[in-house]
Amino acid sequence: MDIVRALFVTLAALVTIYVGRWWMALSRSRSLPPGALERAAAPGLTHGAIGFITNFFDTLGIGSFATTTTTYKLWHLVPDERIPGTMLVGHTLPVAAQAFAFISVVSVDPRQLVLLIISMTVGGWLGAGMVSRLPRRVIQVGMAAALMLAGLFMTMGLLQLYPAPRLIVALAANFILGALVTLGIGSYGPSLVLFSLLGMEPRAAFPIMMGSGAFMGMVAAMRFVSSGRYSARAALGLTLGGIPGVLIAVWLVRSLPLDIVRWGVIVVVLYTAVTLIRSAVDERRSLVAARAGVPVAL
Repeated sequence: MDIVRALFVTLAALVTIYVGRWWMALSRSRSLPPGALERAAAPGLTHGAIGFITNFFDTLGIGSFATTTTTYKLWHLVPDERIPGTMLVGHTLPVAAQAFAFISVVSVDPRQLVLLIISMTVGGWLGAGMVSRLPRRVIQVGMAAALMLAGLFMTMGLLQLYPAPRLIVALAANFILGALVTLGIGSYGPSLVLFSLLGMEPRAAFPIMMGSGAFMGMVAAMRFVSSGRYSARAALGLTLGGIPGVLIAVWLVRSLPLDIVRWGVIVVVLYTAVTLIRSAVDERRSLVAARAGVPVAL
């Protein structure tokens, strides 16, 4: 069995395990009292539409985490501390669909593919173990910092400002990106820069990005599923709407002028980062005022 075929078998097995564990968690949540785990409910049109749109553009390499975070923040759909887990749990199966598609049709060095997937998966597993237990304000600040970092990497990519090629740097950075993803920021923007360090063509970066995201996402998402620190309704919407969005993007869309869209995403990313910082500062002020017995002006 060659390396690519082994990857497909492993990914399929992991998808089966992930779906089984998520289904068991959702079934268990229906019998638990409110607060133990969020009750599973039909995701509704809004959450399904968010999943479709964000995963459609995710398949094009724009990324889904920044846009999903911004939508949740602007419309107050998911509490800040549940956004990272919700996105990991909900976007993982659409990303797995992307991985199957791109690994099938795009040629890439299989050993390089496996090494980068492993490095991000380990980073995601370790990161999820920490993020799932962090307090709300720390997650807000961490998400803001990660969003700003993503904006920087995306800007570097658009301006073609690449450091010197170093495989070891790319492996280490992919590990770090796996951990940062658990704070609620996607890895595609930074990854496009990282894989340029290897002298890859942009097309060759896609199976690595999608493969890394799929393996890392399922490993990290299972930890959030176990802890219950995510919005089940929103995550189901991302999955049910996201998979059709991925299939349409993969099979019907061949090429689009994406630079303008990516510049817009950078603006959105930076705006969301500032919003998260303000939320964290406001909550800190409220906490300090409450301890001092001083009313807080709204």
